[in-house]
This record gives sequence, C-alpha cells and structure tokens, in this order.
Amino acid sequence: MHRIAATPGGWNPETDGVIFVEQTPAPIVIITAADTDIQTLAAAFHQLPEGFPPLRIVNLLQLQQQLTIDTYAEQVLTSAKVIILRLLGGRAYWSYGLEVLQETVRQTGAALIVLPGDDRPDPHLLDLSTVPLSKVNQLWRYFTEGGRENCLNALKFVADICLGHSYNPPSPQEVPRVGLYSWQRGNVGAAFTDNHTTQTNNLNKPAPADEAKVGILFYRAHYLAGNTRPIDALCQALAARQLEPVPVFVSSLRDRDVQAELSQYFQPKATESVQLILNTTSFAVSDFTAVSHRAAQQQQNTGLTSKSTDAVLLPAVTNIQNLDVPVLQVIFSGGILEQWETQFNGLSPRDMAMNVALPEVDGRIITRAVSFKAVQTQNSQLETDVVIYQPQLDRIEFVADLAANWVRLRQTPPEKRRIALILANYPCRDGRLANGVGLDTPASCVEILKALQQAGYWIENIPATGDELIRRLTAGVTNDPEGQQLRPAMQQLSVEEYQEYFATLPIEVQKQISDRWGIANGSWVIGNREENQLPITNYQLPITNYQFPIPGIQLGNIFVGIQPSRGYDFDPSLNYHAPDLEPPHHYLAFYYWVRKHFGCHAIAHIGKHGNLEWLPGKSVALSNKCYPEIVLGALPHLYPFIVNDPGEGASAKRRAQAVIIDHLTPPMTRAELYGPLQQLESLIDEYYEAQSLDPSRLPAIKSRISQLVEKENLHLDLQIDNEPENQLPITNYQLPITQIDGYLCELKEAQIRDGLHIFGQCPQGRQLRDLIVAIARHPGVGRLGLTRALAQDLGIDFDPLTADLSAVISHQPSVIGKECRTIGDAIEKLEEYAAQLVEQLISSSDSFPCTPKTQRELDWIRAHLLPALQQTDQEITNLLRGLDGRFVPPAPSGAPTRGRPEVLPTGRNFYSVDIRGIPTETAWDVGRKAAEAVIERYAQENGEYPKTLGLSVWGTSTMRTGGDDIAEALALIGVQPVWDGPSRRVVDFEILPISILGRPRVDVTLRISGFFRDAFPNLIDLFDRAVASVAALDEAPDSNPLAAAVRQETEMWIDAGVGEEQARMRSRYRIFGSKPGAYGAGLQGLIESQNWTEDRDLARAYINWSCYAYTSDFGNPKQNQLPITNYPLPKANPEAFEQRLRQMEIVLHNQDNREHDLLDSDDYYQFQGGLTASVRALTGKNPQTYFGDNSLPSNPKVRQLTAEIARVYRSRVVNPKWIAGAMRHGYKGAFEIAATVDYLFAYDATANCVEDFMYEGVAAAYLLAPDVQAFMQQKNPWALRDMAERLLEANQRGLWQKVAPEMVDKLRAIAHQAEADIEATNFKF
Repeated sequence: MHRIAATPGGWNPETDGVIFVEQTPAPIVIITAADTDIQTLAAAFHQLPEGFPPLRIVNLLQLQQQLTIDTYAEQVLTSAKVIILRLLGGRAYWSYGLEVLQETVRQTGAALIVLPGDDRPDPHLLDLSTVPLSKVNQLWRYFTEGGRENCLNALKFVADICLGHSYNPPSPQEVPRVGLYSWQRGNVGAAFTDNHTTQTNNLNKPAPADEAKVGILFYRAHYLAGNTRPIDALCQALAARQLEPVPVFVSSLRDRDVQAELSQYFQPKATESVQLILNTTSFAVSDFTAVSHRAAQQQQNTGLTSKSTDAVLLPAVTNIQNLDVPVLQVIFSGGILEQWETQFNGLSPRDMAMNVALPEVDGRIITRAVSFKAVQTQNSQLETDVVIYQPQLDRIEFVADLAANWVRLRQTPPEKRRIALILANYPCRDGRLANGVGLDTPASCVEILKALQQAGYWIENIPATGDELIRRLTAGVTNDPEGQQLRPAMQQLSVEEYQEYFATLPIEVQKQISDRWGIANGSWVIGNREENQLPITNYQLPITNYQFPIPGIQLGNIFVGIQPSRGYDFDPSLNYHAPDLEPPHHYLAFYYWVRKHFGCHAIAHIGKHGNLEWLPGKSVALSNKCYPEIVLGALPHLYPFIVNDPGEGASAKRRAQAVIIDHLTPPMTRAELYGPLQQLESLIDEYYEAQSLDPSRLPAIKSRISQLVEKENLHLDLQIDNEPENQLPITNYQLPITQIDGYLCELKEAQIRDGLHIFGQCPQGRQLRDLIVAIARHPGVGRLGLTRALAQDLGIDFDPLTADLSAVISHQPSVIGKECRTIGDAIEKLEEYAAQLVEQLISSSDSFPCTPKTQRELDWIRAHLLPALQQTDQEITNLLRGLDGRFVPPAPSGAPTRGRPEVLPTGRNFYSVDIRGIPTETAWDVGRKAAEAVIERYAQENGEYPKTLGLSVWGTSTMRTGGDDIAEALALIGVQPVWDGPSRRVVDFEILPISILGRPRVDVTLRISGFFRDAFPNLIDLFDRAVASVAALDEAPDSNPLAAAVRQETEMWIDAGVGEEQARMRSRYRIFGSKPGAYGAGLQGLIESQNWTEDRDLARAYINWSCYAYTSDFGNPKQNQLPITNYPLPKANPEAFEQRLRQMEIVLHNQDNREHDLLDSDDYYQFQGGLTASVRALTGKNPQTYFGDNSLPSNPKVRQLTAEIARVYRSRVVNPKWIAGAMRHGYKGAFEIAATVDYLFAYDATANCVEDFMYEGVAAAYLLAPDVQAFMQQKNPWALRDMAERLLEANQRGLWQKVAPEMVDKLRAIAHQAEADIEATNFKF
C-alpha cells in the first residue's frame, strides 16, 4: 500500500476528549505539559513588576484534538507576540500542534520559542524557534534549573528579547540536580513554600539506629514547586512502620551524573544502605526505543549479511540497579481522583505508558497510584488552573505496607523465611493439578524446593519427584469434589476467624460477596436467597466442623498449596451470566490463611497462569475494592512465567505486584513422519523412482498409495474429491501425487514441542540441539538464519523459509550428497545437516571449518545462543535472588523461535512494549500481507471478495508481535497507521483510497480480550475512529460494505425506536469484549461442567460474556469535567453484537509462533470456537473459519481451520515423538495428553472442525496403546478416566458419529477401571 492520495484520519493518540480552552488573548502565551511549570510560573507571576505584559499559560494536555488546537490558535495564539512551547518527548508528541504554531507565527510575525520539556538537548525542537539560538538556550536554562526565581527571571528575559523591555534579569541560577528533601512530619495537607536548594533545617525526628532505610525518588520539579504532599505522606507512612525514609529529588534519572550522585544518599560509606527504593519518577532510565527497535529488526526477514550482533539486547544496567534492592514504582496519576474512582482502566493511556510500561523496562515493581491531580486554585490573571498532586492516603498505606514487607523479606534470614508456592488448578480436577503452560510444574516445584533447601531455608521431607509431590497433594483435600469427604484436610481455618476477617473488608465488597455466595456461617447458599430455604449443598465447598480446608502440604517453612477455584464449578449456571464473578468465601479464606496463619514472607505462583490476577477489579492502579488486592494483600509476589507470553505476565505484574521470573519454552523439534505417514512417503519415493526405471510398476504403486491415503483419511485433509457413496473410491488417475508429497513434507517439517521445560534446567542432548536449530533457523540483525545460510553456501536458489515444499526442482540438485526432486526433499536435507553441525558444535569447544555464511551462523550460535541457553539455571538463581529481597534484572519478552533470541537467557523480570508505538512498522508489514492473504483465500474459495470478518485480538499476541492483528484489521478496512519522529510512534492514520487498495474494503468486527482492553485503550480508540472515518466515506456499497452497513443499520435502529444519535453509534460498533473488570469468553466452565445441550447454549454464554461494545470514549474521559458523574463505561449491548454476528462471513484467528498450537490452550476454542458457534446459532450455518499462520513474519499464510486442526492432529497429537516427550514428564505429561483431548473435543463442539477419524486416532494412541494406557494408569489415573469419559461424551453428543460399538465398550471399560482405582486410592485416606 502507498501513502499517496491517502486521506488523513485526524486521530491523536493522546486524546482525552475534545476540550475548548476558554482564554482571552495576551502578548505572551506559554504552552507546557508540566503542571509544576504552571505552579511555579503562577507563584512567580505575583512578583513581576507593575506593567509587565499580560501572560497566558495553557496545559498542553488540553490541546490534543485538532479542532481544539485550531480553535485555540484562532482565538488566542493569533494575537500573541511571543509563543513559548515546552514539549516533553520530542515533536512526535505534538506534531500537529507544532505545525499550527509554525503556520501561526508565519502569518503574525510573532516570536516562537520551542524548548525541550526536560534537561536533555533536542536540536530538532530548538531549531524550530524563530529567535536566535543563544537566546533560546538561555531561556531553556532558566526553565531547566527551575524554581520561582529562575521562572521570574525567565519571564523578564522573554519580555526583554521579544517585546523590547529592559528588565535585564540575572543569568539562570544553578540549582542542584540531586538533593535530600527534609520531609514534613504530620502536616500532609499543608502547602509548602518554594525551595531553591536543599533545606538545612531538618524537620524529622532522628530515626532509631536500627531502622531500615527506604529511598524515595521524586522529581526536582515537584520539590521546587512545593508540590510534595504525596512525598510527605509516603515518608510518614514509612516512619509509622519503623522504616527510615530517605527522600531524594532528582532532575532526571537518565542523567548518569545524577545516578552517580544518588549513591551518597542511598549507599553512604558511613551508614547502612537503603533496603528498598520507592520511585515516583516516570519513564525508563534505559533507552527502550533503541532496545525495542533492534528487537523489532530481528523479526524482519531481511537477509542482512553484516557482522553478527549480540543475541541479548538488554537495557543498560544503571547505578540504581547496582544497589541490588527492589525498586517499587509508585504512580503519581495524571488524572483526577473522580476519574480513577469511576473507571476500570485505573490509568489513562498516557499514564500507562509513562508510569507503567516504561518503568517495567527498568525492572520496577508496579504498585499503586498514590496521588491524583486536584485544582488548587483558578488563577484569574493567567486564566488557567493551578494543579497540585493530592495524596490518596489508603493507597499510600498499601505501598508502605508492601515496602515494609519487602524489607521484612530481605532482612529475615533464609532459615526463618516462610514461603508459599502456589500451584494453579483448572479445570478443578485431580487430573489437572499444577497447571503451567509449557512447564513440568510438579518437577519444577521440586527443583525449587531443593534450591531453597540448599540456600538455607528450613524445609523437611522434600518429595523426590514431581509425581511424588502430586501423590502427597492428592492425599489430602483438593479442589476436586471427588474424595473431599474421604481425604483429610492438612490445614484448616475456622469459620469464626474467617468471619472476623471478612468483617474488615470494605462494606461494598462484603455485600458483593454475600449477595453472590451467601453468608459464610457453615450453611452457605448461592446468591441472595430466602432465609428459610435449604442450603444448596451441591454447590458449596464442604466445611467439616465449620472449618475451611486449605488444600496443600507444609514442608517446614515452605507451603505448597493448590490455588482455589473461582467458583464456576460450584454453580455451572454462572458460566452463562457472571463474567465478573466475585471469588467465593473459600477463595478468600485460602489466601487469608496463607498470609496470616502460615505467615508467609513471600508468595510464588508457579507457572502460567493462575486465576488471582484475573479477578474482577481495575486493570492497573488498583483500589482496596479490587479483588486481586483483597486476596493477595501487600505481599511480595514472585511468578515463574513462560517467556513468550508478555501479555498475561504483564497482567500479573500490574494487578498483583508480581516480579516475573521468566522461564524457557519447551524444547522444539521437527515433527518428522511416523507409521503410515512414513510408509506413504516411502511409497511416493518408490513411485518417482519407478517413473524413470520401471514405469510398468506405476499402476500397482499408485494403487497402494491410493489405498493408504484413503485408509489414513488423508483425502479429507487434502480435500481430494472422493466418489459418492456406493461408488468406487479415489481412482489412480485422480490421485495428486505431488500434492500428497508436499503435504507430507509440511507435516515432517512442522515444529512441535518435545516434552516440557523444567524450571532452571537447560535442555540436553537432542532437545538442546533441536531447540538451537529452531531458534537459529530464523534470521536476525546481521544474520541470514542457519538453513538459509546453508542453502546459499550450497548454491541452492530457493529460500528454505518461504518456498513451496511441493514444488519440483527442475535441475534436481544434490544436497549433502542426495538427489532432491522437490524443495521439500532439499529442506529435509538442509535441516538434517543443520542438526549435524549444531550437534558437532555442542560436543566440541573447538571451531571447525565450514562455508562462509554458515560459519557466521555457527559463530553466533557458539558465542551467543548456546551460552544464553546454558545460563537457564539463572531461573533458579534469580528466583532465589528475588526471595532474598534483591533486584531481579529486567529483559525483553517474546517467542525465541520467532526471531527473538534476545529474550535469552531466561530467569529475568520480563517487560513488554511501549503501547504508543503499536502497531509497529514491522507489524504493519505482517498485517498488510496477512490481510491480502485472507482476502485472496476467500476469493479463491467463493468467487467473490469477502464483505465481513470477525477477528479475535489478544493483548498478549499484540505485545509479542508489536500489533500484527490490529494492523491486519486496519489493512482490511483500508486504513494505514502514520508514524512520526525517531521514536516511530503512531500519531495518526490515513484512509487509503480504493484505487490504491485494488479491492473493496472489508467490514471488520473485533472481539478483544480482557487484557487487550486493559493494556491498549489507545488501540481501541485508534480502530474505533478509523471505523468512523471509513463509515463516513462516500463510496459505493460494493466498495465499502462497512459504510453501507452503517447507513442501513442506522435506519433500522431508528425504525426500532432508538434515538438518531444512539442509532448511529450502535451501527458503528465494531469492537466488542468482556465486561470491564472481567476476563475470558465464558465457554471453558460450560464445556467442563457439560452444562450445555446445543449451539444456542454455547452462543448464549459467549454473547453474554462478549457483548460489551468499546469505543473511543473508553479510557478517554474529558479532563475538564469535575466531578465526573457520568463516565461512559461500556454496557452490555447484545442486540448490536448479534447484528454483527448475523452478517459475519469469516471468523479468523491468528497465531504468531509455533511454540504452541490450537490444541494446547482453552483460549483458542473459547474465542474462535465461541465466535463460530454464535454465528452458527444465529444464522443456521457455519461461517468460513480461517486460521492465520503468522509464525514466519515474511510469509503469512491462511488456511481453513479444519486444515489446521488436521495438521496439528497429524504433526503433534498422535505423533509418537510428541507422546514420548510427554511421557518423560510423568503426571504432568499425562495432564498434557488429557488436555489435548479436552481441547480437541471443545473445538469440535464450538466450530464443528474435527473428523471422526481423529477421535478414533486419539483413542488408539492414548487409551488403547498398552504402553500409553499403563503410563496413564500409573502416573495420572484421573486423566485416563477423564479422557475416556470425554471421548464417550463426544459420541453421545453426536460429535463422534461413526464409532464401532466395540470401541465404545472399550472406552467404558477403561473409564470404569480407572474410576475403581481412584476410589480405592481415596478410601485409603
């Protein structure tokens, strides 16, 4: 696509609603985004001499919309003689405003002075000024030094150089960049005088010598403006907890000299160092832009040949990090208290970027918003509000508690520390304990226990293996109702004590939980029922003698617990109508026991992911009414988490103050062929050999191929037309040998997991070799990629990463000594040779001769990739480091096998992305290609262009890719982002004309995940405004189905009695998601409980959970509304959502890497399957369901969902290589096998995409194969029973139709035998 002839969208990412600034003209106008500038200038203005020219000051945040800027320019700026702009972040932050200022001064002849908003020079900004640069620099120095006197003299200086006055002010007075602040005790609400230098009169009482010190960092600008009330409140709260605050103001943490000076305060030679830092400054010390830019480059398939660069791209280590103490990010919100109280976002997009996403790059622990802006006074002379930061005391108390608990953890000797390790459990069955994506969680837990013991923790009776850990956990009560009455509760909490705790919760929270779950008095009921009704005992967790059982085991000072269920298992009907379900009483009781009875110093949730971080509440900057805070409290929280899932990890960081300890993905390997597929490949090789040597054998060989294809149901995968019933099957003449051969090559080269990762352990042997090849295969900065380099060195003229594997090579080259007929044959040899070279490299420290381009790849592997993988033990090291109360270093996140080797080594506190740069230009390139691929696929299959499409967009994939999905959605509707400045942030969009698109637009509806809603309100705003702009175009209906639908549906809603404005808005809804504060799609619990009968049931749950319409109003309240009483929270709008579903032709879901697949997570079937089932329920037919494969960014592919399911089934699900890998992991491997069956069934139930032979194949591979059945019976009999019952359910529901009675009998026998074995075990206790 091209930018020529495009229409600007007029969107601004910093929009906070249209605000019209009411000011009268004045000779001098100052525009700044810093409230401290306005405070200080307002104080200085009163000291100006009589007759000084009138002055106007406006906050730049009120000048964001183009209409607002134009209006202000016309009413105020055109009359100004001098315009001063203080701009933080460069011209990209306010590009349109700068254009207006420049045009205004060209017309009026006024002086324009453009200054950076901080103390870092920005020549690009300074050069925009129209006065001499020397004068600009001097004025900049007045502002950067700051304080009332400097601001006073700055105004005089401006009057002299621009208005002809002669005040002759002195030069800027130097103010220290760093200083110790003498905080005010017991006077938080007081206003303070201006300070120019460090105060000498210390108002603090001397701190006791044994008090631990806590550093506090805040901006010097707040100090100079006297805006220190939140700092005083923090100091007082720390002092009340016997901690000595050390508050230090700084000009900027990015200044290396400033960092060096901090050591005299935080690490003095004569006294103790600080034990923790509370940081209130914004942004990151590290250069996030440079790091992320290089990381993005590594995803591009560039084929660069320059010298290799390091695999590890990290932020620079700062002096603060060298202190080796936790750094807690304390948020000074840029919003007002009323906004925060009424919205679920917690923070504006601007605050999210500056105070959350960027500080995460420095490894800071995200806490709470402790202060909000409030209008101190309305300055009538300056015609502006003077704003201060007002502390929110209960949030300050929380941060102080968290700080005290981190210090307590740090100062407690290991032998006395009490640590809770929590294992997730969903579904709530004993066959699915210790959930952790890609992780052998039980074995990892044992490794952690061993490491803790070696580090001096008091632990007794450590389980020898993960399987033994599970046996000991299941010897007591778990979440599974089965056996609860028969097993002992290893620890309990009395109802009386729980009630005392419950009474301390906020009244609103008590009411919510009691209305939902009744009163916790030993006779609970579900909901708010009449007193004389009997309790519904089937839906409650049994309480023996009025005790809450606490699932788990104590091993000395370590508690290994099973995370309680969310409550949907108590009442399956809640799956239909309670997306924001309050946690039940037993959930609160569990975590209360962990905190108060067990008395843990820190908690660690092991593996992605638990359910605590998904409890209802704000997305960030939580309140005391948000359930993650209610449950967890102010505990230090560490979280081993898979490195390729930054989104869900970020939710734990932002909603549960987690320190992530990222861990490696499972080893990856080539699927290769097995059994009948391998036999078929041999037959095809024999066929091609006979073509040249003995053509008379061809009919017989072809017949055998045909029979094997049909026997293995490959004709269904390949959509080879079979004859009608009662006629002969596929004839030899219809058999597409080349197509079959290419398909086998694709299956053989598919990437699958080879077992699971064990925390802290580097893969060994073949697993290490294959993982290295999987990572090195993809190109990076200065790297071709291993197989591509091999191909070029061998003179092969195709790209092994993008070529069609079925294509015949005309000259049949010899690759590694073997003649290759197809590209697939050649790639197989390249892969095998690459594996040989890597194996040789691993086994030998000496280099060996190789061809030049390949040698460069091997050098990179030897110098960077292999050492990074060999440092996987840092996972354990840094977990122990975090539990010591020390600093855990930060690192980027992403999928290592998708060109992101810089995420290695693992074991670090990963961060995500700067939301302002999404979609990145790399993501746009991927999204644009993906959009064209899906349009081409639909057109080929249907003979026309698609008109409507539904796309699920997840926050975690958006973070991982930089926004592939949202870029594709924009490309489909014919809109392109606009990037500006060196930062390459998205500042606008442009509408591409049909003549440039070369096709009609597609009407796209997004179903966003809860985390996407939380993390990317800016993208909701961007896409909604893009939809509105496209809907307003005057284009033919065939070219613009979106605009046509909006016009038609507006009339439809008006005819239905809806007001005209509301009708227009409803007709434009294109972004839907779950209720604010809620997460998920509502189907997992429904499928698990079997509480559904037909498509309409699944659709009802999905629509109820997904029908909240999100628009540009979400997260963008108008800042001049005080108080905000009608904040536009999204409301359920099922009618509008159903209207979109009825029109939906395509349901698309994308996957950006091959480190996981459709059948190893419930999220895929919940989102794509739920959307498909809903369309089918409303229209009576399935939409076109597509799978987008974006694992290779340079070559996105689209295929039918049924085809992708078939590929996953053949390459992984029944592949003996994958099964053997799972079996290496005992209980957890059996868990993974059973989960695959669940997800296969659920995808079929929702999307009708599973063939009968797949059920039969799963039954044969998992339940009827003697070795696998014996393994399951020994390691996880619950999983064996559950699989048999799930397959029987598939038959009963008509999903698995053609099944022999003998098969049904065998499955029932297996289920009954497993049940008997389980019951026998239960009765032992």
